[in-house]
Amino acid sequence: MNPVHIGPLAAGGGSPLLFIAGPCVIESPQHALDTAAAIRDIARRCAVPVIFKASYDKANRTSRSSFRGPGLDAGLKALAEVRARTGLPVLTDIHHPSDAAAAAAVVDVLQIPAFLCRQTDLLVAAARTGKPVNVKKGQFLAPSDMRHVIAKVTAEGNQSVLVTERGTSFGYHDLVVDMRALPIMQAFGYPVIFDVTHSLQLPGAGDGVTTGLAEYIEPLASAAVAAGADGVFMEVHEEPSRAQSDAANALRLDKLEPLFLKLTRIAAAARDASTSSASPRAESRGVPAAGGRV
Repeated sequence: MNPVHIGPLAAGGGSPLLFIAGPCVIESPQHALDTAAAIRDIARRCAVPVIFKASYDKANRTSRSSFRGPGLDAGLKALAEVRARTGLPVLTDIHHPSDAAAAAAVVDVLQIPAFLCRQTDLLVAAARTGKPVNVKKGQFLAPSDMRHVIAKVTAEGNQSVLVTERGTSFGYHDLVVDMRALPIMQAFGYPVIFDVTHSLQLPGAGDGVTTGLAEYIEPLASAAVAAGADGVFMEVHEEPSRAQSDAANALRLDKLEPLFLKLTRIAAAARDASTSSASPRAESRGVPAAGGRV
């Protein structure tokens, strides 16, 4: 797997575990800036690479009356300020092909929402900007189906593709994560990110809102990193109960630093184990080298 470069950072190909973190939606320019600055400072203390994420528009809210964000122009202005003042690379999602060029002029990564991952025109428009494209796997797709999604991006000459696992629909109002999805999708040759907070949603389970199970963020993220995820995506808020989107499954900001440190230790242990299993000494003990059939 070749790494995908995002500004000064990289994902996959032996790069350090990458983190993507921020509030679900831009609640205000000042809130986005304050949150980004706090995440940057935590990342520096932990010596981990991080991308700031926030959406200027949440077009797939459960209820029509739910807060969607400031919109394209005001949202991109806020993200440009975050990028300039914190020095962090920035990611945001797009919902319309017509938004791709404007967003690409400001942010470092264009994200395709899970519900829209098969929308060919949207994927093509994102790919043609030349920016890295992070495609979230739809809750309705098998991991193997993502090879067709990736092909829609790479057919435009853009090889900077990230694929994100975010759970699979499991009956009504629930999601389940199959950790096999991570190596299945990595086999396509592109980095795979694990979106832990969206994987803990209970879609539509509230009264016109999506609820969630934030108490399981740490164990689920730990499992994904141990399984070899190239990065972890998480929504972060200083007081999730006040968040204007995805309040029930966001990580409290004060829990971010210990989680960064724990996941980094797990990633290092997982890579050491992988290296050991591939060594000639391991082979001599009858341990199969990495890359064998699972």
